Amino acid sequence: MNPIIFFHSRLAITVILFAFALGAWGTVNYLRGQGVGSSYWGALIIGEIVAIIQALVGVLLIFTVKVPSDLIHLLYGTLVALAWPSVYIYTHARNGRAEMGIYTLVSFFIFGLGLRAMTTGG
Repeated sequence: MNPIIFFHSRLAITVILFAFALGAWGTVNYLRGQGVGSSYWGALIIGEIVAIIQALVGVLLIFTVKVPSDLIHLLYGTLVALAWPSVYIYTHARNGRAEMGIYTLVSFFIFGLGLRAMTTGG
């Protein structure tokens, strides 16, 4: 297996598991009535950095190795990379309980998109 493809697939697993962990953590915080705390902000930033690296490796793959067999894979990858920043912009960086609920839902959405993207990468 090409090392770039291997790295891209392992990063995908990392993003998927990280998004699930953020969704689970967010669920607990939301049910406790808590907002987005500094630890959660930090985890979101780490998750976004990993998602951006994943996207950059994907672009590298397109130019050096191959284009995915199903082009919707590119849409899934773009949505994964843009989802958390979109929530940040939408919520105006507020950190209340409602925002925690939104980040939780979006994290589970990213988890699902990541799973779907893995099936379309080919």
